[in-house]
Amino acid sequence: MLDTLRRIVQEVNNAPDIRSALDLMAQRVRDAMGTEVCSIYLRDNDRERYVLMASEGLKREAVGRVSLGLSEGLVGQVGQREEPINLEDAFAHPKFHYLAETGEDPFHAFLGVPVMHHGEVLGVLVVQQRDARRFDQSEEAFLVTISAQLSAVIAHAHASGILFEQLETRERQASMYDGQPGSSGAAIGIAKLLFPAADLSAVPDREAEDISAEIARLDDALVRVRKEIRDLAERAKASLGAEEQALFDVYLRMLDRHALPAEVVAKIREGHWAQGALRIVVDAHVHNFEMMDDPYLRERAADVRDLGRRVLAQLQSYNRRELEFPDHCILLGEDISAPMLMELPQERIAGIVTTRGSRNSHMAIVARAMSIPTVVGVANLPLKKLDGKELIVDGFRGRVVANATPELKHQFEELIAEEQSLLEGLEKLRDLPAETEDGVSVQLQVNTGLMTDINRSLERGAQGVGLYRSEIPFMIRDRFPSEEEQRVLYREQLQAFAPLPVTMRTLDVGGDKSLSYFPIEEDNPFLGWRGIRVTLDHPEIFIVQVRAMLKAAAGLNNLRIMLPMITNVFEAEEAQHLIHRAWLEVREENVDVEMPPVGVMIEVPATIYQARALAQRVDFLSVGTNDLTQYLLAVDRNNRQVSDLYNSFHPSVLHALLHVVEQAHAEGKPVSVCGEMAGDPASALLLMAMGFDALSMNASNLLRVKAAVRQVNMGFLRRLLNEVLAMDNGEVITAYMDLQLTKVGLGDLIRHHAPAAA
Repeated sequence: MLDTLRRIVQEVNNAPDIRSALDLMAQRVRDAMGTEVCSIYLRDNDRERYVLMASEGLKREAVGRVSLGLSEGLVGQVGQREEPINLEDAFAHPKFHYLAETGEDPFHAFLGVPVMHHGEVLGVLVVQQRDARRFDQSEEAFLVTISAQLSAVIAHAHASGILFEQLETRERQASMYDGQPGSSGAAIGIAKLLFPAADLSAVPDREAEDISAEIARLDDALVRVRKEIRDLAERAKASLGAEEQALFDVYLRMLDRHALPAEVVAKIREGHWAQGALRIVVDAHVHNFEMMDDPYLRERAADVRDLGRRVLAQLQSYNRRELEFPDHCILLGEDISAPMLMELPQERIAGIVTTRGSRNSHMAIVARAMSIPTVVGVANLPLKKLDGKELIVDGFRGRVVANATPELKHQFEELIAEEQSLLEGLEKLRDLPAETEDGVSVQLQVNTGLMTDINRSLERGAQGVGLYRSEIPFMIRDRFPSEEEQRVLYREQLQAFAPLPVTMRTLDVGGDKSLSYFPIEEDNPFLGWRGIRVTLDHPEIFIVQVRAMLKAAAGLNNLRIMLPMITNVFEAEEAQHLIHRAWLEVREENVDVEMPPVGVMIEVPATIYQARALAQRVDFLSVGTNDLTQYLLAVDRNNRQVSDLYNSFHPSVLHALLHVVEQAHAEGKPVSVCGEMAGDPASALLLMAMGFDALSMNASNLLRVKAAVRQVNMGFLRRLLNEVLAMDNGEVITAYMDLQLTKVGLGDLIRHHAPAAA
């Protein structure tokens, strides 16, 4: 049966559309089990009915027309009980409901199993037979297994809204497509499909008539493409910082005559014409990149593909058709590269949606820098059908909505307007202190990593940087940046915020952050070689980075160094030894810089219980709530199967945070939070009640948190904290926090995510 199961799953997954997949499923299951009928009933939540969507053995005209209520018949009974029902004679069961339209009157034996996904019943899979007999255990197990294997296909169709769109009795509904958040925010606009100017896949094989002439044509095309990239980089200076502009340097290095062009020339010398040689080389690199496990390396396939198209366009002397972009335009495409984005009228771009890519793509990095709501990796998005249609981009949840109902569109319009109005109203708080009504203050700092974060942070009155992600300059290059390159970048950050403190986290790679030139391949990367573990194993990388930080701080002395992924006292001490060594080295080079404060991140559960010991050895502690919550709850929040279990208000998380504050303060050391909890007004108020000295967040959340702090008093916050600490359920705590904060007038500040319906 295992081979049969594999074959059915593979065939269904390769079906061209969901209707074909359902028909194929019914046919293959009936044949595999040797029964006379296999039918698939799917749940239509709006009509609260199970609709017959496919059948082999019942009347074909009944498909799409026959339905049962959620508690009606044996199908409804299977759905309600959420378990198989196996009957020798279905007619004798009190819940049997006869459907004359289906022609099922001769079939007695009945076996129905629920189709479930993430705990939700999506439908019922039924097999029937004329003979009055009970299906045996192996048959029941097979049907349960096939249902579980194929539930994801049905779940995706359910979510995208295409399941029932062809039924005559159904009004059109919103279609929703899930991807990954590339850049947060929401937008509504008209979709504009971007397609490549030149199609590499259409280039035929052809022999070169004159090898020298073909190489000359290639060289000429490369000159024009290099100029094109440099022009785009120049345009980018107006809206992007130095780090984001470095993305264009990656393109230019790939176009260096010793890189991709050298391989193309080699193929031409083998006898291929220039266009064919280009296609062969680009296809090979794209294939190699796409086969890699490392997510950052996989994203480089898009860069190679885009460069190949650009060179081909020049080889073909292609005159690009001018596209017209409406106001509030939503860009659509399989891949949209950073250079493609910079070519377009940025003032008209409201959102971006791609079917490939991830948060690591160069385009997503640029989109975040430009504050454009973006969703990436939206599989099964019908690009050609959506061109010119109105779309909603939900960059909070990573979802795209087409054909939105008036109610849903109105919800998003209100969300966008409220966000804009709220931000405008909060601007007046920029220069006011973050203190409660009874005069208790907290430092509000920002998390940075891109140069464009600086202006936004200063405009919102940030009191320094609680987390500078130093790995970003490493991630957007194709080699380790030199000490001087790092010094220049760090100096810009330190100088922009001086005399306010800037906390620079040392290189934190591994887990979901990777370097293309320093691959880390592990089965379980989040529990593997990451953070301080990498840099202590490579002191040559660590010391160069620390030296660059120290030199950048000369004359400013507002640097603080923070160590990531610490799990024990020894790691902190070893890192401090290397930092002191680097400090002595730069002092010997006549760089006048003070020894900066050194702190550690509390993000591994082990450090919760060593918080006091660590506080005795370092100058400050900072809690990274993202990883701490993930590790405490054993939940990968990027995994949709379990992401709903990720809850920062889980009692274990709250008690752990309180313990860390108490231990740090017992040693007289300051402690801050630099995870997402700091940027959410509800959790920020709880953190303040616990006694955290500083909260560091994305700049976009700073004024929202400040507004919440200024509208409460500490007596209220401490009572609220004591009440939630006595609770044992994270969902209850979340609901209670929303209720209590809404009662005191903070409803607008804490409800700032996308509508639940989306």
